[in-house]
Amino acid sequence: MKVGFIGLGHVGAKLAGSLLRNGFDLTVRDIDQAVVDDLLTRGASTVESGKVLAEKCDVVITCLPSPKISASVMEEDEGVIAGLSEGKVWMEMSSSDADEVKRLGQLVRAKGAEALDSPVSGGCHRAATGNIAILVGGKRSAFDRVMPILKIVGRQILHTGPLGTASIMKVATNYLAGVQLLSTGEAFMVAKKAGIDLSVAYEAIRISSGNSFVHETEGQVILNGSYNINFTLDHEVKDLVLFDELGKKYDIPLELSPLCVAIMKDGLKRYGPRAWSSMVVKRLEDDCAVDLRAPGFPEYLVDSEPEVMGIEVIARESSAQD
Repeated sequence: MKVGFIGLGHVGAKLAGSLLRNGFDLTVRDIDQAVVDDLLTRGASTVESGKVLAEKCDVVITCLPSPKISASVMEEDEGVIAGLSEGKVWMEMSSSDADEVKRLGQLVRAKGAEALDSPVSGGCHRAATGNIAILVGGKRSAFDRVMPILKIVGRQILHTGPLGTASIMKVATNYLAGVQLLSTGEAFMVAKKAGIDLSVAYEAIRISSGNSFVHETEGQVILNGSYNINFTLDHEVKDLVLFDELGKKYDIPLELSPLCVAIMKDGLKRYGPRAWSSMVVKRLEDDCAVDLRAPGFPEYLVDSEPEVMGIEVIARESSAQD
């Protein structure tokens, strides 16, 4: 199976690396030539356009910063859609807007190809080892066809239903992670101001009902002071805004969401779009003139779990349809 991969950012490059490491015939494209060159030295090839990439490959994966950029890559004159044909599959692994994914999916299907939204979740450290989670929306038949790819780049794989459903769930999980990030910072600050050692506070939360994936990951790089979660504030704001817009679309009187968006946007204003998303906690540190630091926590995260073949997660009483 020949795979094309467009978008070699913090996550995309690691997903592409997993495919190369496991022997896939891989063609890549990105605006960062240094990243492309690194993958070329490891066995990948490259082409001059998305159109040529789609003509060459059985499956085309996009993993890009925003729905707008994905649309451009897909729809430009020499873009992916121009090179698609019967039997090919497009996998959108970006965090995207469900309506936009469905719009592009219609264009893909008009060329005889299939479309899947396949966003990942779990952090760059897990993307590097093929242990990340993948949510997949689209026809079950297309899902089954790309399962050999999914099992390599991911560890837990869930078919969420029709095209667009994975994007909705990805936005929802990113919202939850954003809320947990903000609350983790506030919990650390209360503990610090109360005179509790932050190493103790970290362990107390970790073993208690207040624990979360965000606490165990981003909590560590906050306490280190690097904030290096390999995910930037501009992407964090994008994801929370996407969730907030979903709430408005369905007439849901969200209360936490608008507040979280406002806090994240203030962090973006203070520290800039390329600051790590965990730096939003620095707002509280700056306002309180207190650093949240503790010894022994890592500068960046490394996945210590062994790389294993991914498996499909089956939802309880699943009614997911094509």
